[in-house]
Amino acid sequence: MKEYESKVALLAEIKQKADLFIGEFSVISDKDKDLLLDGVDRSPAQMLAYQLGWLKLLQGWEKDEQAGLDVITPHRDFKWNQLGGLYQQFYREYGDYSLQELMMQFEKEVGAILEQVNRYTDEELFQPESRKWASSTPSKWPVWKWIHINTVAPFTNFRTKIRKWKKEYAILSETQ
Repeated sequence: MKEYESKVALLAEIKQKADLFIGEFSVISDKDKDLLLDGVDRSPAQMLAYQLGWLKLLQGWEKDEQAGLDVITPHRDFKWNQLGGLYQQFYREYGDYSLQELMMQFEKEVGAILEQVNRYTDEELFQPESRKWASSTPSKWPVWKWIHINTVAPFTNFRTKIRKWKKEYAILSETQ
């Protein structure tokens, strides 16, 4: 996993990877947002819903902890071995949004995550056990790792998926 020398470096990486990821959606039409293609495990809308779901969870964990509530990761209704069900909930939650609305929501939530990261002190961001929610698993990762694994990493991995989706779509369009 990539390491960051500073909060500024983490912020820059989140912004860069988010911009690259969301830029891939500009050529996809709304009528194709739910299209599943061979070799790609999610539709464009599902890819965005997945990102939105995790961005909201990160924000919710922090908000709940700051409010003095017990934080249950990953979600009150899902355990770590039930992520498939959690993803289905994300897809249902965002299923009625247009592709444009999903993209706008993504931009908004990335902005909120950037603000959240900016509010952390270096100690809160880089020292293990600075947040209960970040210490809720045996790994006891510092907050930055949780943020990286739920922003930079999937933005990068899903960019590969959406590019593959676009390639498969182009092949499909040529044969019709």
